[in-house]
Amino acid sequence: MSTPTHTPTPTPTPQSTSSAELTGAAKLEEVTRLMSKLTTDLQEINLLPHQRDAHLDQLKVYGRDPTNADPIFTKEASRNFPPAGIETLTRHAFNSPSQATSRNALRCLANAMLLKADTRQTFVDLEYMSKACNKLKFDSWEDEFLVSRIVFLTTYDTNIDIEKLIDEDHLAESICSNINRHAKQFGPKPKKPKEPMEDMALNETLKLLFNVTHFCAQRSGAFSQALLPILVILSRWPIPTPRPLDPPISPLINALINLDFESKESVSTLFPKSTPNIYVDRLLDLLDQATKTYTDDELEHSVSPLVTLLRKLYEVAPDDTKEQMRKSILPSSVDRQKPLGRAETLASRLLRLATNPATPQLRECTSSLQFDMSDKDARTFVQNVGYGFAAGFLFGHNVPIPENALEAWSTSGGETSGATASQESRGLEGKVNLITGQFLDMEEKVEINMTEEEKEREAERLFVLFERLKKTGVMNVQNPVQTALQEGRFEELPDDADSD
Repeated sequence: MSTPTHTPTPTPTPQSTSSAELTGAAKLEEVTRLMSKLTTDLQEINLLPHQRDAHLDQLKVYGRDPTNADPIFTKEASRNFPPAGIETLTRHAFNSPSQATSRNALRCLANAMLLKADTRQTFVDLEYMSKACNKLKFDSWEDEFLVSRIVFLTTYDTNIDIEKLIDEDHLAESICSNINRHAKQFGPKPKKPKEPMEDMALNETLKLLFNVTHFCAQRSGAFSQALLPILVILSRWPIPTPRPLDPPISPLINALINLDFESKESVSTLFPKSTPNIYVDRLLDLLDQATKTYTDDELEHSVSPLVTLLRKLYEVAPDDTKEQMRKSILPSSVDRQKPLGRAETLASRLLRLATNPATPQLRECTSSLQFDMSDKDARTFVQNVGYGFAAGFLFGHNVPIPENALEAWSTSGGETSGATASQESRGLEGKVNLITGQFLDMEEKVEINMTEEEKEREAERLFVLFERLKKTGVMNVQNPVQTALQEGRFEELPDDADSD
């Protein structure tokens, strides 16, 4: 099972008790005492509500570092640690009639499951997943945040049955309902001031949605009701500056990737009749800003899902929207005033990313999108992005290149047959360099002064390069150096020839 791109982060919790934190043996002794009190309290109530909450609050502090905090993470009681930590926390979290106690225990439990992977299976074995799903129905940002985090963590390193959670415990309904509740904050009525936990709850729910649909793709259709609210939030949330994909934008994009786009209802939602390009334009704007902002590492992690989403949207988009996407993604006449990839347009930045060795995943996503926009036709692909950018992708995917691919612009662009060449590519009036994609009349004229000996060495180098290229099978052309030699356009220099 492949691993999603999300990486869990520690659960933020309110500032805790003012008592000094202990370390070493003293910490272990105190954690054991607190956990024993809480375990005994489950068997026979012996703590007042404020005492119970204070104990849980202190355990939360000690549990941030698992060193000398073993009783918190135990699966079952033992001679050394009589209380069974995870079970005790779970029972307080999901059985307590007090919301304060429940949430304090949920915080401890979430932190424990984050820090110790084996505690996730322990929680699943306690058979509290149904209660966790039920708790997601509560109209509380804090409960949504904490329980979504716990269920999210159980999707890693456990034998959790996600299908059962969806089919019997109504997990999909609860997730869709919570996302819709967030989307209502962007409705026509003036929204209430945000609570501190609201945005964090949204991010956690979106991460849970992504993981569930990733690991249980066969039930992704159960989340169709989340499509419109996610799009509403994505289109109306102010783009963060200077990092446009900061949460919740990136989680919103990830949450969309695994949803079903092929149904008639989904297509109508993605491309509303009155404004069919509204969501695509938003995504293209985010892509434009992101490719200007992020480093290679950040591009690989954050922008790859965005390009993947655009590719998925292109497959189901109406023709007018597809043309709009090609205008942004594929090179235009402006890009061709220089060798392709040299301008500062979105299309040129994407071409550079398509050959960037530091971003292998994004390189693959970008080239695949450009190839899709070329009707998955090698000749049209070469016509759209130039042979220099197309060759590596085609060769790597064992896509044969027609022998006439390099003749894509031997006549005016209006005579080409590429059905999905970009609109400007189809209307080119002048010839372009077959390799660089630049207009021939825009190429810089460079005069190179070389001695006869330098010319011969350069001819030998070119001869070797062309012979190597022919052996790859990528292209089948006559070596121009060999042709020149056969036609007598090169003369062998005498051995004593030397430049002055």
